[in-house]
Amino acid sequence: MADIAKQKKQKEYQDYVKQVTPTHNLFANMCKAFLTGGIICVIGQVILNICKGAGLDQDTSGGWCSVLLVLLSVLLTGLNLYPKLAKFGGAGTLVPITGFANSVAAPAIEYKKEGQVFGIGCKIFTIAGPVILYGIVVSWLLGLIYWILKLCGIV
Repeated sequence: MADIAKQKKQKEYQDYVKQVTPTHNLFANMCKAFLTGGIICVIGQVILNICKGAGLDQDTSGGWCSVLLVLLSVLLTGLNLYPKLAKFGGAGTLVPITGFANSVAAPAIEYKKEGQVFGIGCKIFTIAGPVILYGIVVSWLLGLIYWILKLCGIV
């Protein structure tokens, strides 16, 4: 009897889990990510073309494109629109520069109420900090290897 009741409870639990677990359409998610990431890249290309059309060189145009995409991402994060965009576009919003800007701005906004030092200062790089840290360390190591190879005449 106890075994039958246990099986019934397990079946009820499995039915409950199946009922509350959201179903995902992989193809639709990929299409939304492609569309969202593509739109972000098109916006970046438009900024780049406008800057070039204004007479700026390639490097300066790229710099302005990066700055404006970061600004747009931070503004959308501050207005609570980027999370909605991320919910729709998924991985498409992880286009490196906008996703990174969002990962820095979101904790700063979230922990603002805890103060400048213990809120923003301590929590601003909770998501982006490891990326920055490992990026700097790897860049330093690669620079050191390049310098050694150059001293040896290999490069």
